[in-house]
Amino acid sequence: MKRLKKIVLGLIITGLVLFTIYLYNLGQPKDREYPSFETEPEKNAGTIHDSIPLRDVVVVGNNWDGVITIFDPISYKVIKKISAMPDRKERFEEIYSGLKRRLAAGFIREFIGEGNDQLVDDMFTSKDGRYIYASRPSFADVVAIDVNSGEIVWRTKVEGLRSDHSAISPDGKVFLVSASTARKVHAIDVSTGQIIGGFESGDQPHENTYSEDGEKIYHASIGKVYISSPSLDFMKGDRWFQIVDANSYEILRRVDIKEKLDEAGFEWVDRAIRPMAITKDEKFAYLQVSLFHGFFEYDIENDKITRKLDLPLPEANKDLSYGDHLLNSGHHGIALSGDDKIICVAGTMDGYIALVNRENFEYQIIKLTDDPKKAKPYWTTSSKDGTKAYVSISGLDKVSVVDYALGEIVAEIPVGNHPQRVRNGQLRLK
Repeated sequence: MKRLKKIVLGLIITGLVLFTIYLYNLGQPKDREYPSFETEPEKNAGTIHDSIPLRDVVVVGNNWDGVITIFDPISYKVIKKISAMPDRKERFEEIYSGLKRRLAAGFIREFIGEGNDQLVDDMFTSKDGRYIYASRPSFADVVAIDVNSGEIVWRTKVEGLRSDHSAISPDGKVFLVSASTARKVHAIDVSTGQIIGGFESGDQPHENTYSEDGEKIYHASIGKVYISSPSLDFMKGDRWFQIVDANSYEILRRVDIKEKLDEAGFEWVDRAIRPMAITKDEKFAYLQVSLFHGFFEYDIENDKITRKLDLPLPEANKDLSYGDHLLNSGHHGIALSGDDKIICVAGTMDGYIALVNRENFEYQIIKLTDDPKKAKPYWTTSSKDGTKAYVSISGLDKVSVVDYALGEIVAEIPVGNHPQRVRNGQLRLK
């Protein structure tokens, strides 16, 4: 028996050593070209920027090439592209200089980035239109980039080894970012780049959404999404839905959504909330959960699941296994129209966009490709006026514009490599 234990222990140690070597090798710099843009240091930048009028824009983060695409919300023409990583050389040197960061970079690349470094995840424009604030997962940081010079104005490292989903306060003063491996959300003062507060989260903090009045933060953690098997659910960690005071960062409510799903008779559903959409009156939240093709309606006031919608599986996906899902995502991306009457859903694994009548849950499907796995719609944001939805089609490197009233795609904008987050904003562009 002792000999057997020694053999098993030896095999485990050997496996860990081999896995470490594997990740170390993955952490080698990738032999590829990244788009680059010249930085232009500006003299008297304040005067220059102030003389340029603010204009409405839409910004798109292209995760795999580190490019931020800026387009016009009326003409849908690309106005400008800027690099989210003008400091690319320094950051990669930093990663490869230490074993811990190197292993983390290899893990992010292989198991989260599908073989790619994650170079820009989420971003928002500054209130004065001079900067874009962006989270950069592989670099575990947040940066403020001058949109005209292309220079980094400040850089803030998050705790842990990866930065993720973000949000900006309605007054534009605070940038929230999830520190994925630290179980924390940081609040960053955008004027200085300093961390001024934050709150604890569950395992792998993810989505952040401010209430309309800026008084609350809605947050969710998703657990270790690189573990797919339901039998290993216990290894994924804590997955909570949280309502947080946006001023004090006190956690007002912490919910294990699994309990609410069980109470509603959905014991078989995963507990991790992916993207969410909150109604303007904050009475209801529409929640996408791991491994589920559809969404749930959560009554915030009464703290219970009230409805669910199963959206269709294409014939080619009938035998889709848990392991086939992208980081446990069935559907990843959800938004409400400006009048809260229509829900736009990104059918990530199913290759379609769904428009759902919020009142009766009737829906229409906008098919994107014949192969449901090719398109990979990955995020949904409603336009500033609420009449359209911008959907990032990550597999096809474009953003589709969906008209809520017409129920159809009215424009498609080529962007960069693997677009993810799409955000409305205002910028002063020369």
